[in-house]
Amino acid sequence: MIEREIQDGIFTLRLAHGKASALDVELFEALGGALDEAMEARALVITGTGSIFSAGVDLFRLTEGGDEYVSRFVPMLNDFVRKLFAFPRPVVAAANGHAIAGGGVTVLACDYRLMAQGKGRIGVPELLVGVPMPAPVLEVVRFAVAPDRVQSVLYTGRTFSPSEALAAGLVDEVVDADALLGRAHEVAAQLAGLAPEVFRMTKRHLRADALARMDRAADYDAEALRVWRAPETHQRIRDYLARTIRK
Repeated sequence: MIEREIQDGIFTLRLAHGKASALDVELFEALGGALDEAMEARALVITGTGSIFSAGVDLFRLTEGGDEYVSRFVPMLNDFVRKLFAFPRPVVAAANGHAIAGGGVTVLACDYRLMAQGKGRIGVPELLVGVPMPAPVLEVVRFAVAPDRVQSVLYTGRTFSPSEALAAGLVDEVVDADALLGRAHEVAAQLAGLAPEVFRMTKRHLRADALARMDRAADYDAEALRVWRAPETHQRIRDYLARTIRK
């Protein structure tokens, strides 16, 4: 489900949950435990397997699981996104391929974002799917994307090629696929070389406003969960999946 490796104090977490590392409750449980383990590391690198970093939420599982599954899944999504965004150590994303929806948000939540050259795409098409972004997800996108682009990125649901993502500021570097993990470790080691307390304080203050808005959004998140649970939302998701499969 996930693979772990520690080298020179750098904790590498590799998503390996099926072909697409789709996000579900089991993967979130595993990721939460891995983040706890990584607290003792100097820095964290997150990458994926094959040509996909993560295709986002497992929408098939979501519609099949119904209300009970959704009521469990959405709070776990919120908890993971907030925990990753607030992680006190340096976090480097090494997007080896497609990073869509929740996969894209995972990349955006990191401190430094690398993407492999190739056919992979990154974006947050939740509005096209027909589901509202919970507050932690929205705040990560608002923090990571330039103010003059964030509304367009959210409303259009566009996915970006590596070069387009670099131009739009969604990623910091595009590198050859063969060099991706090596470069990620290089950046992680550079960030880990900073005084840990100084890095932690700086990151905490940079992200304080976004974290505070997440914590004040209980009413919004309750409304978002209600929409996620609604039968009409599940029908929108099924329609979206049908359109995607036809393509």
